[in-house]
Amino acid sequence: MITRRRWAVLWAAAAALAACGKTGPAPESRPPGEVRFSVLSTESTQTMAQYWSPILADMQKQTGLKVTPYFSSNYTLLVEAMRFKKTDAGWFSNQSGLEAVRRGGGEVFARTFNASGVDGYTSVLIVNAKSNLTLDKVLACHRTLSFGLGDVLSTSGTLAPMTYLFAPKTIKPADCFKQVRSGSSHQTNLVAVANGQIDVATNNSTSLMLNQQNGGHEWEKVRVIWRSPVLPEDPIIWRKDLDPDVKEKLRQFFLTYGQGDTPDAARQRANMAKVHIGGFKSADDNHLLPVREMEATEHWLVARDGGDPAKIAAAKAALDTIRDQRVALEARTRAPAAAQ
Repeated sequence: MITRRRWAVLWAAAAALAACGKTGPAPESRPPGEVRFSVLSTESTQTMAQYWSPILADMQKQTGLKVTPYFSSNYTLLVEAMRFKKTDAGWFSNQSGLEAVRRGGGEVFARTFNASGVDGYTSVLIVNAKSNLTLDKVLACHRTLSFGLGDVLSTSGTLAPMTYLFAPKTIKPADCFKQVRSGSSHQTNLVAVANGQIDVATNNSTSLMLNQQNGGHEWEKVRVIWRSPVLPEDPIIWRKDLDPDVKEKLRQFFLTYGQGDTPDAARQRANMAKVHIGGFKSADDNHLLPVREMEATEHWLVARDGGDPAKIAAAKAALDTIRDQRVALEARTRAPAAAQ
C-alpha cells in the first residue's frame, strides 16, 4: 500500500539522519547570516547545480546573506534536512512540500509560476515512441510489462498517477506489472523508457519540456499515453522558526526576482528559464490544498477497497473536509485552487 510505504521511507530516513554524526537531529552551529537553501535535483545534481548557481548567487547578493546550497534527488532527505534544521528554506515538489510543512516545521511563502503562462503542470505516463503500447494495453495488467514510479514523495511521479489513474480502477502496480521500479527521478525514468530499458514510467510535462529545452533528445524517443488533471506549481518553503529579518529578505528576493523591464531582470528570467520557472508569486499553506485533497482521495479509495465501513466513513469525512476547504478557498479568491 503506497501510504504505508511513504511512512516507512520517512521513518527510515529519519533514523538514518539521527544515526549519522553530520546529519543528526542536533542543529549545527553556523555563522550568523548564513542560509542553507535546498534544491530538489529533478535531473543530475551537477546539472541542477549549474542551473541554480546563478540564481543562488543573485540571492546572496540581493539579500546580503551567505547562501549555501543543499542539493538532493531524494525527496525524503530534503524533508528531514529541514526537520533537523540542516536547511532553512528550499524549492520543493508539492507532495514533499506537504511533508515539509507537516513534519519539517516548514511553511509555504512563495510558489513558482510557468514562463509559458500555463499555471500548472501535469503528471504523465510515457512509453517508448516505437512501441505499440496504449493506455488500455498498460491497464490490462497482464504482468508482462516493466513500470517505473517516481519517488514516493513525488506529486507527479507517484501521488497523481496513483490518485487519478490506478486507485480509481482498483489497480495495484505490484499486481499489474511484472516489475515495478520505485524511487527514480523523472530524468532516470525518461532515459530508461527512451532507451528501451523499461516499458512504461511516470514523468511530468515540465521534465519533458526541460529535456527538449536543454538539448536532450530523450523526449523525442517517448510518447505520452496519459495525462493527469493540472497540478499546482512548486512551493518555496522556509522554516517557521527562521529569523523574521531573514524571512523578509528571502520574501523580497523571490517576489521581485526577474520582475521588470531592465537588462538585469531579463538576465534573471533567463536564469530561471533553465529550470522552467517564469518567476515567483506570494503563497501560503493553502497552496497545498489540492495536494491534500489528492492524498485524501487516495486514502478514501484504499479504504473503500478494504471494505471496512468505519475506515471508509472516516476517510470520506476527511476527504469531504478538505474538499470543502478547497471550495471555500476558490469562492473567496475566485481562482482555481491549483493556481493559488
